[in-house]
Amino acid sequence: MTGATDPFSASIIPFEVPEQMRAFAEKGVSQARESYAKFKDAAESHNGTIEALFSSASKGANEYTAKLMEFMKANTTAHLDFTQELLGVKSPSDAFALWSSHGKKQLETFQAQAKELAEIAQRAATAAAEPIKASASKLYPPAA
Repeated sequence: MTGATDPFSASIIPFEVPEQMRAFAEKGVSQARESYAKFKDAAESHNGTIEALFSSASKGANEYTAKLMEFMKANTTAHLDFTQELLGVKSPSDAFALWSSHGKKQLETFQAQAKELAEIAQRAATAAAEPIKASASKLYPPAA
């Protein structure tokens, strides 16, 4: 079926792509490949940033939780000791004095514990922000 009557035959319809059109198409394909490569690099970089962020946040949360459990144990022990001492008191004035000193001691302890937990949370937040800062500094260099 490749005769003179075949409309798709190269002998009937000579088709050549002009050089300008070919150069334009090649340039478009080249730009598309470059854009894809940049997008792929950025996506891989951001994936690494997200992984580092969650890893850092997880470490901070683990440290915070461990400290919270330590404080809970110490506070429970202090309350049980106080209860045991309170049961051995002979007079109401001694009970009141014991209660007051325990309250004062626990208030100071709670304040110190809250301060320590705040410091841990601050360190964790700072550490979690580091991967974001590093990624942003690569993408957006500081202005001169």
